[in-house]
Amino acid sequence: METTRKRTTGWVVMEALRAYGIDTVFGIPGTHNLEFYRPLGALGIRPVTTRHEQGAGYGADGWSLQTGKPGVVITTSGPGLLNALSAAGTAYCESRPMILLSPGPAIGAEFADIGTLHETKDQLGAASAIVEWGRRVRTAEEAVQAVHDAFELFATTRPRPVYIEVPLDVLEQETELPDSALAPRDFAAPVAPDAASVAAAAELLAAAQSPAVLAGGGSRAAATELRALAERLGAPVVTTLNAKGVLDESHPLAAGSNLRLAAGRRVAQDADVLLVVGSKLGEAELWAPKLDARGSVIRIDLLESQIQKNQRTDVGLVGDAAAALAALTAALGEGEARDAAGAAARVAETLAAVGEESAELSAENTALARSIAAALPENAIVATDSSQIAYWGLLNTLRVAEPNSTPYMATYATLGYGLPAALGARIASPHRPSFVVVGDGALMFSMNEFITVVEQGEDVTVIVVDNGGYAEIKQNEVDAGIAPVAVDLVQPDWAAVATAFGGTGRRAATGTELAEAVESAVAAGGLQLIHIDQAAFSAGQEA
Repeated sequence: METTRKRTTGWVVMEALRAYGIDTVFGIPGTHNLEFYRPLGALGIRPVTTRHEQGAGYGADGWSLQTGKPGVVITTSGPGLLNALSAAGTAYCESRPMILLSPGPAIGAEFADIGTLHETKDQLGAASAIVEWGRRVRTAEEAVQAVHDAFELFATTRPRPVYIEVPLDVLEQETELPDSALAPRDFAAPVAPDAASVAAAAELLAAAQSPAVLAGGGSRAAATELRALAERLGAPVVTTLNAKGVLDESHPLAAGSNLRLAAGRRVAQDADVLLVVGSKLGEAELWAPKLDARGSVIRIDLLESQIQKNQRTDVGLVGDAAAALAALTAALGEGEARDAAGAAARVAETLAAVGEESAELSAENTALARSIAAALPENAIVATDSSQIAYWGLLNTLRVAEPNSTPYMATYATLGYGLPAALGARIASPHRPSFVVVGDGALMFSMNEFITVVEQGEDVTVIVVDNGGYAEIKQNEVDAGIAPVAVDLVQPDWAAVATAFGGTGRRAATGTELAEAVESAVAAGGLQLIHIDQAAFSAGQEA
């Protein structure tokens, strides 16, 4: 017998989300969004109240990377939603699932311009310009259907953020939707590539003498299949930063997430057959206008529109990465990998060249990154920001064993991401040590979330590399013939700041002190901060 109960639209929206496995949401309660918060306790959903909606979005993204489920962000209308749109932009650029929920003006009050609380000219238009789709619903049925449609998008095609706006009067209305309307739905599996394309790709790979694999963010759910095919081919695997760890970076065929360095790009450029899995090969991942592969190119992607993007492609396989990789391995059949030992030797040479190139480009950051990587515990999640210590050093140096171990945003390249993302990741994966490695300029964007870490009772260690401000932009100014302006920043006593927030602040001036500080921080738990004065640390290393 069908069961119906009276509850508000806000309640049934959250109940539908809970049915899909969402047990944590990020956001800030506000005057207009209380009906989203009313059912959380009854539904067993954990609310994480950040101190800024941008942090809520980045926390949701860190959580999503660990769970594989969409991060859910609840904002209030107007300023709350607009504050979260930077996180939505991140999720869009990096192709990650996210649901933003916000109340909107009551039906009939759109564009009224009468001075209501949080009045915004067109918040639906603002959000829709950033996300995959934005929708303003008019009934409880439409609101719940929007939730189902969001999960269908995430399950069947390229995952990107969506925005659901519920008018305030609709949000607070009672509804008698049946329980069956809230139940999760089964969606068709992502399309598999057609047999002819698989056969053509397998023929190219079978004849290849020096094949290589370039894995992007679209490969992260296909780690097992990717490894099987790479081993069958004896092919080196180089990844984008979004796919870092999709092949255990201790594997002899793993050339790391080094596409931004010429030595790493050569793995892909010099292959006689290059297999690209789930990457648009964008400039932000390459630090070059385009890849310019010299051999034949095979592309796997969920979307036909990506197959020829940024790189000439000879054979395109449109479909799910795991299914496509498994089909290719099956088509190749049993057999010994061609010159697997030679491929492993080339990978070792590549990694050595990457290390030299990295040190040449930024010796100070590379040396410090090596010290940090050596100090970190195994299986750590290490969130980063658009900081020099990350993109000039740690992401080229640190070796990880599984994907999503280094939450980052290579394309959107925002500041303020690392700390809330590490908190979200820790909530989702409490069995793994959670770290943030960021510069001082980046940390200033989200240091308010120190108190969120403390309030949530989570263990997060922040390693802040203090180079005195916006060092990258300072160098850009010098290179452009501009006398440095607005880039040398006054620094707080970082260790004291962490202590003031209820955590523990430490300082490290040598590699030994850093290793000891990391060990102590992990043992102590809670909010931990390790401050590194980069100039002093570098001087100590040279002494």
